[in-house]
Amino acid sequence: MNLPFSPEQFLVVLEKYNLAVWPAQILLNILGLGAIFLIFKRFDSSNRMVAGILAALWIWIGLIYHLVFFTSINSAAYVFAAFNVVQGVVFLVYGVFRPRISFGFHRDAYGILGSLFVLYAMIVYPIVGYSLGHIYPKSPTFGLPCPTTIFTFGLLLWRNMKIPRIVLVIPLLWSIIGFTAAITLGIREDIGLLVAGVVGTGLILFRDARAEDSEVPLTEN
Repeated sequence: MNLPFSPEQFLVVLEKYNLAVWPAQILLNILGLGAIFLIFKRFDSSNRMVAGILAALWIWIGLIYHLVFFTSINSAAYVFAAFNVVQGVVFLVYGVFRPRISFGFHRDAYGILGSLFVLYAMIVYPIVGYSLGHIYPKSPTFGLPCPTTIFTFGLLLWRNMKIPRIVLVIPLLWSIIGFTAAITLGIREDIGLLVAGVVGTGLILFRDARAEDSEVPLTEN
């Protein structure tokens, strides 16, 4: 894949982003942990709050990372920014204002795989990156596109009801686009991005279709 920038230019953008927004990375990680806490504690407004957190993460990626920083080396980042903001709006519409997403952890294959995605995004991803020489601040931190996309698929596997398919479109597209670019750039920890996107989407659609055919709620599968 031919990119309009070099691996070193990309790492410099990551460095500029991380240094400029610090200590926002701490807040972004707290938001991620907060979403997990809300799913397990199950308050009355948990679903809306989790969807709101996902919306905030995707809008942050679009407006702050892509629009402010990544556009300096890649004009396609304007398109990426728009799509990330749209994804944030999708979570607001279908998760907050007209809620059709109900999150919940269940001790089944979907819950376990979702847990693995969440752990990979927040813990394993930076450890693998560090071992590969991607040392802060020249490293993708949580709240940037790839780890956040993996995290999103993890949470979407933790749910109690079918979700609108529009929720999956942009995360799936990014898992493919981001993985292809990342491999070219040597960000090999993003292998998990493709796995989360393809396997996560496939399992979500399979589970929804199975529930629809059998008319059995997801929580009873």
